[in-house]
Amino acid sequence: MKCLVVTAHPLAESLCQQFARQVIAQLKDMGHEISTEDLYGQGFDPALTVDERASYYSGSYHISDITEQLERLCEAEGLVLLFPTWWFGFPAILKGWFDRVWAPGFAYDHASDFGPIKPRLDRLRRVLVITTLGSPWWVDRLLLRQPVRRVIKHALLGTCAKRSKLTYLCLYKSENLNTVRIEQFSDTIRRALQGWH
Repeated sequence: MKCLVVTAHPLAESLCQQFARQVIAQLKDMGHEISTEDLYGQGFDPALTVDERASYYSGSYHISDITEQLERLCEAEGLVLLFPTWWFGFPAILKGWFDRVWAPGFAYDHASDFGPIKPRLDRLRRVLVITTLGSPWWVDRLLLRQPVRRVIKHALLGTCAKRSKLTYLCLYKSENLNTVRIEQFSDTIRRALQGWH
């Protein structure tokens, strides 16, 4: 299976980057073909360009700066997103990747007079989200009802990859961890990936 692993954390030794290395190693050991997007590491520009926005509804989206990212997304059968949840939202660089790369004509087709939005990421079957939050679980789940999960599940995958299966893993209170909790979460990640064929 072709797997795309996307990381969005500015610190090379962060938990997100540590978990990304674990994910990449496990997927390789399982025989999957891996491509990566380290958004901070590659200096990805999250700002939608003037040309991109001007072409958004033109029928031919301007792709000159993001051709490789589009190819990797469109070819992916498995997608792993690793990022911190900040202020109960995405890091700006990851939001910008969604804005620029999950683009019309590639990730979906706009709604028309003849029907609704049409998903185009038909190859994408498995999606694993791994995120860290400083807050306790009850603030995210009970008080705010998991806003990041809802955007991924309903807005992104519900629009662009309806056939995909989402697994969403959160490491709460991530600024106050011990080795045992980190290893337990690592085991949860391992188990989540074991079913990927």
